[in-house]
Amino acid sequence: MYIVMLGAPGAGKGTQAATLSKELNLAHIASGDLFRKALEEKTELGLLAQKYMEEGKLVPDEVTIKMILERISQPDCASGCLFDGFPRTLEQAEALDRALADQGKSIDKAVYINVADEELVKRLSGRWICRNCQTPYHMVNSPPKTPGKCDTCGGELYQRPDDTEETVRKRLKVFYSQTMPILDYYKNQHKLAEVNGNLGIEEVGKETITALKARS
Repeated sequence: MYIVMLGAPGAGKGTQAATLSKELNLAHIASGDLFRKALEEKTELGLLAQKYMEEGKLVPDEVTIKMILERISQPDCASGCLFDGFPRTLEQAEALDRALADQGKSIDKAVYINVADEELVKRLSGRWICRNCQTPYHMVNSPPKTPGKCDTCGGELYQRPDDTEETVRKRLKVFYSQTMPILDYYKNQHKLAEVNGNLGIEEVGKETITALKARS
């Protein structure tokens, strides 16, 4: 089974993908992690992607797709995987379908975790991260025991520039302009399942499993 997890920044798709991958015994493929690993290991595709990023350009879909295909050709993806953070655009969704079709595979489900804008702003603008171990905190929902310090390693907590309220609202605008066509794309293929992401993490997880089973 090949599943695409869709949702705005802060919707919790990464959290749900991590839980689902264990529950369904599927590999969790986060595009951000792939890029970071490729850059660290200085792979051919990683260096190519770095070249575009250093020039302030978007990494071409062709490079991203190759990186994704390279990953899903590994043994742990033989029975399927969960895509998290990819595809981000309609062009990427179409390219992914073509690439999978070449291997006799296809996307089975696309799960959209739908969260109200104000809730997303609240979640993201309250998010702080440890500089050392990258553990995330939320000043309202899960604050650290000691203000400004990580409970795990004692490292300094900081807020990423893209987590300020103004930037969050800009990110949401970009997300909607890019992602709405993807929702229509999968809806037209009868593969889209929408989940209420305003609920708690466990409730969203249960709804997601129910939605996947209902469309099996």
